[in-house]
Amino acid sequence: MSLFNIDQKKCRRDGICVQECPAQIIVQTGKDDFPSPADNADEFCIDCGHCVAICPHGAITRTMMPLDECPPVQKDLHPGPEQIRQFLMARRSVRKYTEASVAHDLLESLLDTARYAPTGSNKQQVHWIVFENQVEVRQLASLVIDWMRLMLPETQDEYLSIRMKRIISAWDQGKDRILRGAPHLVVVHSPADLPFAGADCIIALTYLELYAYALGLGTCWAGYFTSAANLYAPLSAALQLPEGHICSGAVMLGYPQYKYERIPLRHEPQVMWRS
Repeated sequence: MSLFNIDQKKCRRDGICVQECPAQIIVQTGKDDFPSPADNADEFCIDCGHCVAICPHGAITRTMMPLDECPPVQKDLHPGPEQIRQFLMARRSVRKYTEASVAHDLLESLLDTARYAPTGSNKQQVHWIVFENQVEVRQLASLVIDWMRLMLPETQDEYLSIRMKRIISAWDQGKDRILRGAPHLVVVHSPADLPFAGADCIIALTYLELYAYALGLGTCWAGYFTSAANLYAPLSAALQLPEGHICSGAVMLGYPQYKYERIPLRHEPQVMWRS
């Protein structure tokens, strides 16, 4: 069976698919010839769907990616550059949440959007754990505190030691500075031996948190949790990651208790221009 099919009635033989194929496995012998799979195309194809997505005439159908299952881009829904810039500059990390839980179908929508994040060689080996129960989220936070108590005597970094002491002290006083009392926690993981696994997970998690902001939800990256997840056996056991997987990131998630009204200042970009 051919890797892809060309509708010769629609194909204009413009070679766009040939130029855009990341693996360079589509060939066109002459300008009057139709595109066709190169030798060993099945071996090198990464199933990215670029050929289907790029053709302006809808002439290519991938064997495993039917054209009618690939929705057209609705360009009228795209925000303008000013809207995107405002959106990105206005997003804030949220550390105060309401008691309200996020509906399960809304959580599913976040993950369904995040799966479109790019991954190295289109491996798509990003895996998720979503903790919906706030009691369980607090139990996870307590495990991070346990890890901190063990790490504190061995910590040589004075600044980090001070921060950990403050976090532990706050916990003992009933204040959660690990997962901030968030109703949900989203954890991302992947096979440890996969090239660019960490980058793939972080990009997908960024997609998720940006879409969460668009939905009126708040997120905050759980740095201490992520650090402990791969180092503290009780927390690793609680996560129940598949063998060979590592946790690459996590965000707390919920409805923000407060709304931000201004965009704070940031340092100027540190750039070395090369011309």
